[in-house]
Amino acid sequence: MKSALSLAAARRIALHSQGFGIAKAAKASGWAAQDKAFKRLHLLQIDSVNVLSRSHYLPLFSRLGNYDRALLDQRTLEKTNRAAFECWAHEASLVRMELHPLMRWRMNRAHKGDGIYKSMRDFAHSEKAYLKNLLKFVGTHGPTAQSDLPDKSKGQGGWWGWSKGKLALETLFAQGLLTTSKREKFERFYDLPERVIPADILALPTPTERDAMLQLMDLSGQALGVATAFDLRDYFRLPIADAKQALEDAVDAKILQPVAVEGWKPQAYLHRAAKIPRKLSATALVTPFDPICWERDRTERLFNFHYRIEIYTPEHKRKFGYYVLPFLMGETFAGRVCLKADREAGTLRANAVHHEEFVDVDQVAAGMGDEIKRMAAWLGLPNVEVMKSGNLAKALQNHF
Repeated sequence: MKSALSLAAARRIALHSQGFGIAKAAKASGWAAQDKAFKRLHLLQIDSVNVLSRSHYLPLFSRLGNYDRALLDQRTLEKTNRAAFECWAHEASLVRMELHPLMRWRMNRAHKGDGIYKSMRDFAHSEKAYLKNLLKFVGTHGPTAQSDLPDKSKGQGGWWGWSKGKLALETLFAQGLLTTSKREKFERFYDLPERVIPADILALPTPTERDAMLQLMDLSGQALGVATAFDLRDYFRLPIADAKQALEDAVDAKILQPVAVEGWKPQAYLHRAAKIPRKLSATALVTPFDPICWERDRTERLFNFHYRIEIYTPEHKRKFGYYVLPFLMGETFAGRVCLKADREAGTLRANAVHHEEFVDVDQVAAGMGDEIKRMAAWLGLPNVEVMKSGNLAKALQNHF
């Protein structure tokens, strides 16, 4: 590999590594295609926002188009043939099942009060008996939701307003003493790991922390293709000192090669398995929680695309909308659309649509329109409505 990369080459590497540019099948993709795409990403970030679709469903749609979500649910949440488990990784995530040993360091540290929220750390210290009794309760009763707990205390405010019982469940979850058994209407049901994680996975040896960090650095490099030290650390949210050592180990082992990327100030690293396609053409709407754009500085470095999620921005200060999906066309982001699934009306509504500068507006409208139609069909919404807001609105309306 060359020691210097053009920005265009870096873009193609990143998109190919993430599984973009593959032709989308006309029929709904089955588990084989879903599994292949999931393996490229290693994890799917979970988020409660459901204005369009739960976030963990969207990365596979962006890469595959129409696919059977029931199959993903079955393989990630049900008991038989489970391919993933929930844990803290890049935020709350569905992580490939075979990576369970690599995430135990985080659970072990949480058990020691390291790397978790202060509220959890303080709670674990002051409520040891309560946690012990709750663990026994779950052991006796099986899959347990917060609403199943005998403690019906209300939340105490703060960011989540968690009750005592919910805080206890989440603390035990972070420590790996409980895991997600299933979800119903997105509510998490907790159970003992030995009743959820396959026995052969639990029996796998736990690597040393240094080896686990190296392997996670390797996986981050595979998923990103070319990345800075921060990008690599951020993928699994590794601690700073551990990530620094893991990066040095990965370079020494020739897993990652230092390279210069055109226009990047930070040092970049190229994964040894990265491929540089001669050309790549992708068309996709991507969620704010997609690995291709979740690290906003990387998105700007790679695609010259400034993007911020505005869910928590007061409405009068929003520039592009509430739940805005970047639109990938060709090898870069060409626009963005604020989408809402109005399930009662059977309508996928584009509340605001914008194109970037120096693009073919009609081409962007046509490409985005096709993807919106594809998404509406996938969500089972028979209608699409394009509102008047945004510099692409008129052109997109003409496409319908």
